[in-house]
Amino acid sequence: MSKVKGSKAAKANGTAANIGFEAQLWQAADALRGSMDAAEYKHVALGLLFLKYISDAFEELHAKLEDQRSQGADPEDPDEYKALNVFWVPAEARWSVLKNAAKQPTIGKLVDDAMDSIEKVNPSLKGVLPKDYARPALDKQRLGQLIDLVTNIKVGDADSRSKDVLGRVYEYFLSQFASAEGKKGGEFYTPRCVVRVLVEMIEPYKGQIYDPCCGSSGMFVQSEEFIAAHGGKVDDLSIYGQESNYTTWRLAKMNLALRGIDGKISHGDTFHNDLHPDLKADFILANPPFNISDWGGDRLKDDKRWKYGVPPAGNANFAWVQHMIYHLKPTGLAGFVLANGSMSSNQSGEGEIRRNIVEADLVDCMIAMPGQLFYSTPIPVCLWFLARDKKNGRLRDRHGEVLFIDARKMGVLVDRTHRELTPEEITRIASTYHAWRGEKNAGRYSDIAGFCKSSSLEEIRTYEHVLTPGRYVGAEELEDNDEPFDEKMKNLSVELLEQMDQSRKLDAAIEANLKGLGYGR
Repeated sequence: MSKVKGSKAAKANGTAANIGFEAQLWQAADALRGSMDAAEYKHVALGLLFLKYISDAFEELHAKLEDQRSQGADPEDPDEYKALNVFWVPAEARWSVLKNAAKQPTIGKLVDDAMDSIEKVNPSLKGVLPKDYARPALDKQRLGQLIDLVTNIKVGDADSRSKDVLGRVYEYFLSQFASAEGKKGGEFYTPRCVVRVLVEMIEPYKGQIYDPCCGSSGMFVQSEEFIAAHGGKVDDLSIYGQESNYTTWRLAKMNLALRGIDGKISHGDTFHNDLHPDLKADFILANPPFNISDWGGDRLKDDKRWKYGVPPAGNANFAWVQHMIYHLKPTGLAGFVLANGSMSSNQSGEGEIRRNIVEADLVDCMIAMPGQLFYSTPIPVCLWFLARDKKNGRLRDRHGEVLFIDARKMGVLVDRTHRELTPEEITRIASTYHAWRGEKNAGRYSDIAGFCKSSSLEEIRTYEHVLTPGRYVGAEELEDNDEPFDEKMKNLSVELLEQMDQSRKLDAAIEANLKGLGYGR
């Protein structure tokens, strides 16, 4: 697993790849991984971080209640903790017990017992916490060293919670595990900068928010952060999600619980066992798995969700799109990630489904993203934004219009293989959309060649309902330095001849070196 090394550009722009002590903590934890597979170690490390968090919060309140005994407080009464939304931690599960036994060969069983006892007294955590620390394959000496490492960080006390210390560590670890697992990492983690674009675009201030394939709940966490940053009330947002992978569902539940976010996150197959069948959401945010072929579409040909056409059994992209449309309120907004092929594919009826969605005037905005953003694939992706009602009175009437944004040239490399959008780039993208749809104080929108274009349905029809932004925004206008053509050609010719002369000298030097080594002509 590679160490975390961000570029100077990333540090200058404050991207999520370099956020302080998280990287140092990761390197220390990663060093203790040994030969264990990243997919396994993920649950070992994140489970301990979660246990430390709830133990810190418990111990802080326990100390306060101890000081208030004379006033009738009882530090061993679970109800005292439930009243303040603090998880009750039984005596045998408290971090101090694990810390003192970290060097014992039975430490694995002690951690399992701690997880089990916490689940028994906290119903919301039932089936969520990892309980396989005693397995023989887990090196107990390394486990003890990891406990010692986690012991030295404060993650659950009031000061740390106000700074979301564990939230940052948990998310950073998720991103690094995603990087280590490569393609599989895309199943549980969407890069923070991509989520920020989605959240900043649709602005989920108030109402019901839904993610049908919620991974580790990153969409929900950043939606709550968005509300807090804009002075809203977190309680104004109701969270609904579903995740088919059981281990990922557990990550999601822990991710929300450690931030005190109450969400209805269900475990099950979204297509074949929709556990929120009657939900009509104000906002939908999602990063569905790309191009999955084994989703069982042949058993759902008559499903009521396929209003715009039956999705092909060999690709679930437009099954996800139509599932989300089905769950939107009449005034709802959706923002989601899809593979680039969804914008232009005509295979197996996908072109017809896309045409029907466009003609229903549901597409509000399309964004082409740069490559290398995802841990699961280096290929570029696109963002779709759908609006059920483009003339609801709250914003400008956008009936018959679609905004196209080409962001393929944006982003900075944070390592050799991964790119991130900077905060300034995210703001530029979101501000363009807000101005286009007529938000108050968002400024005046205008087309910018090579970046954004407001297009009519008539124009989209001329391109046979292909939604690739590059077709609409055109080429970027290059600045003309007013240099006369003859003068420009003269200067370019001189520069070319100099480069050719330098090339000949280099070729001669290489040939001489080869001859000196006995390989010359």
